[in-house]
Amino acid sequence: MDLALLLKTIVIGIVEGLTEFLPVSSTGHIVLAEQLLHFEGPEGKVFEIVIQLGAILAVCVLYYAKIFATIGGVIRRDPLALRFSLAVIVAFLPAVVIGVALHKYIKGLLERPIVVAVSLIVGGILILVIERYAQRPRVKSVDDIDWKTALFIGFCQCLAMIPGVSRSGATIMGARVLRVDRATSAEFSFFLAIPTMIGATVYDLFKNWSTLDWHGSGLIAIGFVTAFLSALVVVKPFVRFISRHGFGVFAWYRIAIGALALGLLLMH
Repeated sequence: MDLALLLKTIVIGIVEGLTEFLPVSSTGHIVLAEQLLHFEGPEGKVFEIVIQLGAILAVCVLYYAKIFATIGGVIRRDPLALRFSLAVIVAFLPAVVIGVALHKYIKGLLERPIVVAVSLIVGGILILVIERYAQRPRVKSVDDIDWKTALFIGFCQCLAMIPGVSRSGATIMGARVLRVDRATSAEFSFFLAIPTMIGATVYDLFKNWSTLDWHGSGLIAIGFVTAFLSALVVVKPFVRFISRHGFGVFAWYRIAIGALALGLLLMH
């Protein structure tokens, strides 16, 4: 195995895990990182699909107690579990409908780094505005999110189909607009990511089945593990950080990295 390719694979996996649940756009960072590193991983869609699943597995591990409690609660018809499950399902539905309809166009956008750079900057500015004018939170638990709030968050999630917008950023800021507190907004975004990304993975596999290639399975496994481990490390500290300090640092980071990327792209 080529050492340089191995190191690049580890870096890409770490980037995926660190950025998947932060409001900075994992897709945008992967697109820019692959271009910067001249990364040529395994052919087909398998690599990018598998490393996303690694990040999702980390959330399932970290929040396994809530996940299993919800499943058990739904079986027992517990009102809180049913309410929470309904909120996640309702929030997930807009991405299903709009994602399927715009799948081909979205994939075309992924190949344009300049779209990523501009989206990073615009998204950072919007985070600063929302943080500045957000009203006092009225929802302080994922169990208290009603279906109307969830539906709005679901439509906000669809904005993340534009590369560089950030799925977590769009859902968290959507929740903040409707007066959900910071930690609850982030945690609901994590739970919503589970069906959303699994659904996107299944759809990608279905659409690209004939072109999938498991050649380079060692690199794929390394990308999966590094994405899993880095996401495992970052999720809980992220919730603690934003509870105390807000999202401003992520907004300025987006603006800075987006401006740098845009400058480099325009120079070529």
